[in-house]
Amino acid sequence: MLTQHAPKGTRGHAHEVSLDDTFDFLNTDDTENGFPLERLPTLDSALGWFVERGVIHLEGADRIRAQADADPVVSARDLARIHAVRSALWEVADALADHRPPKAGALDTVNRALHARQVIELVPSDDGCVAVDHRHVGDPVDDALARLADPLVTELTSGRPERIKICDNDTCRWVFYDNSRTGRRRWCDMATCGNRAKAARHRARQARESAADAVNAPDAFPAPAARGARDVVEGQPPAG
Repeated sequence: MLTQHAPKGTRGHAHEVSLDDTFDFLNTDDTENGFPLERLPTLDSALGWFVERGVIHLEGADRIRAQADADPVVSARDLARIHAVRSALWEVADALADHRPPKAGALDTVNRALHARQVIELVPSDDGCVAVDHRHVGDPVDDALARLADPLVTELTSGRPERIKICDNDTCRWVFYDNSRTGRRRWCDMATCGNRAKAARHRARQARESAADAVNAPDAFPAPAARGARDVVEGQPPAG
């Protein structure tokens, strides 16, 4: 009997999750013009995002929606869990970029999510050989969060975690992977945040130069008036 492996991306109905998917998930906690912008404000929007990225099957998402419709407490609980894991993963990424240990609470949250990952197992295939499939341990939300956390763990163990960066633009702060040759990239995108930062520095430099020119201008410090003139202005008789 030959052992066969399903092609990548077609193992049962498992879905590959990339580090870009993980970062896109983290960046749904967004900003716009410096103000917070939640890209996943409801459980329905979060489930739609998960289905679009292939980390939850549509039938699983519909089942969760039905449960949430029947019990608002379920909806609030699941959305809070999604936001909590996202925040914890962002804290880990920020700690990596900042060369500091992440907060213990963030690690606990990520570890709980990782424990709910799908289990890969061998199963008989239709042609009498062996295929690779998976089964879910937790509910579909648990499974989605575990698989979104996995690429970050893989990068920590066998990748280049020093390349995980946070955009230097304070009105952005997106997580990104620095694939530049030197590894010194500072912005998530040079065409947007990078250009904005350069333009801001240019304006600041111009303002400093204008202020310096004003201070150094010949008429910046008027010459002292003659003593007699000053005394008259001050209401005192001229000396003489």
